[in-house]
Amino acid sequence: MTQHENNTLPPKTCSIERLVTMEADVKKVLAGEKTATRRNGRYADPGEIMTLEGRQFVVENVYSQSLGELTDADARREGFETVEDYKQSILSYHPGMPWLPQMRVWVHEFRPVED
Repeated sequence: MTQHENNTLPPKTCSIERLVTMEADVKKVLAGEKTATRRNGRYADPGEIMTLEGRQFVVENVYSQSLGELTDADARREGFETVEDYKQSILSYHPGMPWLPQMRVWVHEFRPVED
């Protein structure tokens, strides 16, 4: 399961305001270095607008992915060079969390709203 149509997505588990909250991640989004974020739950619908420091970003795609499916290209969209860099960052935020290849997360891909 990689990509879904909007009408097949389960209900959101959190709000879009909580999608990108860590200061380092906000800076990466604003600099154009981060165009996706993975969360344990679903925080946004495609087409929803996220506002960070007065700038708007539209969620383009939301889909489920297992941690084992992550590629270095995915890690770069998260603002990291490699999957290992991304993994170490996530584990530093969540001490004691296991990194299980079969664990599924929700990918939220976004882009700046053009004026």
